[in-house]
Amino acid sequence: MPFTGSSVLRDTVTFILAGGQGERLSPLTTVRTKPSVPFGGKYRIIDFALSNCLNSGLRKIYLLTQYKSDSLNQHLYEAWNIFNPDLGEFIFSIPPQQKTSNNWYMGTANAIRQNLNLVSTGKHKWTLILSGDHIYKMDYLKMLQYHIEKKAHLSISSMYIPKSQAARFGVLGIDEKYKVLSFVEKPKDPPEIPDKPGFSFVNMGIYVFDADVLRDVLLKMEGEGIENKDFGKDVIPYMIKSGYNVFSYRFEDENKKEQPYWMDIGTIDSYYAASMDLINVQPDFNLYDDNWPLRTKVLQSPPAKTLSHEGERVGRAFNSLVCDGTIISGGLVERSLIGPNVKVNSYTYITDSIIFNNVNVGRHSRIRRAIIDKNVEIPEGTEIGFDIENDKKRFTVSETGIVVIPKNYVFK
Repeated sequence: MPFTGSSVLRDTVTFILAGGQGERLSPLTTVRTKPSVPFGGKYRIIDFALSNCLNSGLRKIYLLTQYKSDSLNQHLYEAWNIFNPDLGEFIFSIPPQQKTSNNWYMGTANAIRQNLNLVSTGKHKWTLILSGDHIYKMDYLKMLQYHIEKKAHLSISSMYIPKSQAARFGVLGIDEKYKVLSFVEKPKDPPEIPDKPGFSFVNMGIYVFDADVLRDVLLKMEGEGIENKDFGKDVIPYMIKSGYNVFSYRFEDENKKEQPYWMDIGTIDSYYAASMDLINVQPDFNLYDDNWPLRTKVLQSPPAKTLSHEGERVGRAFNSLVCDGTIISGGLVERSLIGPNVKVNSYTYITDSIIFNNVNVGRHSRIRRAIIDKNVEIPEGTEIGFDIENDKKRFTVSETGIVVIPKNYVFK
């Protein structure tokens, strides 16, 4: 009996792993989990995985949270409370509940193991497992249909990158039919793709399991005393060794660019680079695609506004993203991302920077190559990013010299 897209969607449950601590993104993650970090002015990182689900037709979603999840839970309620339970739709936030032990989630697979009661083989035939802290566009239905056609027990979404760069990832060795023969974390000599020499397939952390197989494998490994904390380190190698049908799915990018886009924003420098890409004339990641809408919380704010006064007090913004509620009053903004409800006062100069919500930039301030988190009052005449050694005495400064001001910071 052939499967239709609608039947596949009805029989699929999605788990999004959204408990990442994101220590390397500190101080942006000091008070929030990594998926809750703002990105692109108005969005949060979690919005991209959730928008992919919505655009793919998947509306049965469990979000597994852990660290500092209050901000994320509030965002889910305010931005994603759109599912109709009468139609079998839902989005639930599931923290560690210590059902199987006294531990928090100890890895990607352990997070599923602790919530295995939610993987109902009576209701669900397939389980889609995602990471909540990656930026990309993907139609998961295409992967689900591939999984069914291959009669796979597990399908792994894989992106090809040059072999010389693959040693930083988990790499799949495959045959001509894309069956996975090996999986190694950070190999010194990554295996090449048979039909694309010089390139290797890296694991994107996107998995489709047969629901009954997922349950059986996790319980079987537990019964045999085999560690099953992580999919990459433990579960995938076990399934390959045990003869399960494990296949690689070649990532099909809905971003519609020459190079596939998938970004794991793990550090301040990678976050800054991915953010600044958005203001390019032809950015690698396209926010302006009506065929792939990106959903987030809609603030009830007035439009952005520039105000000019006499003389040099000219409100200007060039090559920048400026969100609703922001007023640029007699200041200059260049190559920057300005979040909602920001006030840029007269004679201020901001360049190559990212300003989060509800920041007030005092007159005569100068800001360069900085990330300023929410709710910061910047005093008049403040300089940030022009004297890095002085900035290091007060703030976090990344390897490439990006100055980061934490949320609610009070200048003294």
